Amino acid sequence: MEKTVEKPFFEEIEIPVSYGHVSGKWWGPRDKQPIIAIHGWQDNAGTFDPLIELLPKDLSILCIDLPGHGRSSHIPKGLPYYIFWDGLVILRKIVKYFNWSRISIMGHSLGSAIGFLYAATYPDDTEMLISIDTVAPVIVEPSEIVKNTGPMIDKLIHYDALGPDKLPNYGYSDMIDLVMDGHHSTLTRKSCEILMRRGMYLVENNKYMFSRDIRLKTCMGLPSLDIILEFAGRIKCRYMNIKAKPYRELDNWPIYSQILDKIKMNAKEYFYKEYDGTHHLHLNNAKCIASDVTTFIQLQINSSL
Repeated sequence: MEKTVEKPFFEEIEIPVSYGHVSGKWWGPRDKQPIIAIHGWQDNAGTFDPLIELLPKDLSILCIDLPGHGRSSHIPKGLPYYIFWDGLVILRKIVKYFNWSRISIMGHSLGSAIGFLYAATYPDDTEMLISIDTVAPVIVEPSEIVKNTGPMIDKLIHYDALGPDKLPNYGYSDMIDLVMDGHHSTLTRKSCEILMRRGMYLVENNKYMFSRDIRLKTCMGLPSLDIILEFAGRIKCRYMNIKAKPYRELDNWPIYSQILDKIKMNAKEYFYKEYDGTHHLHLNNAKCIASDVTTFIQLQINSSL
């Protein structure tokens, strides 16, 4: 008889904010302060499901849906998303809401960048940061920032005017195909289905719509390298960076490694490791990183005893 593996328990929660709520999945015991897990751009809290199912069952982990993602409220109409800075603010609001201190963060992609900003902005209030396949916010040359500002504003105004009746809907299989195509087949079909559990909703006639805010396709307030290096130099918590290889062109490895070198100077502990896989390696093949992530977290727990 096949042995049944007990999966960790999670509870759906909603954290109130001025324009609605931030939703999340709280895994494990509620009487412990959780590691806060933050997903990537246009993903959601479900991105960590496969990894958390492989971690120790007694860990407490709160996976949030960022504003405009998953089951969280969208920001009010007429306002742009500054996704890195919005994430930093919402993370601080969550910390204040629960009255937590000495925060531990795990992030993927955008979530890693938000964790980076938090650890640098509140270095005395951050104990641990685990970053998966991203080190910091996307860095753009000042000339590109200036050139793209006008078109980005116009795109935002266009999206802002779209009502639900003007947004497309799809059958289930077509929706999964669309997500796979959007990630250029770097996500497995199973991974896409995991993300879409809270990334889409049923409308009618077996048709689905994306739950994420279409305005997320516009991103304002991208930083330049000099700003990011200043932030990097302020990080002093225990730090782990997980990198998928081969590298993506978007990673800009010379800059990525420069930021890592800056973090390494002041981090209490620094761990870097590369794994074969794609950008969503924690979702496609969580087994490859689960052991190292567990060890890093357990060392944090032991040092706090």
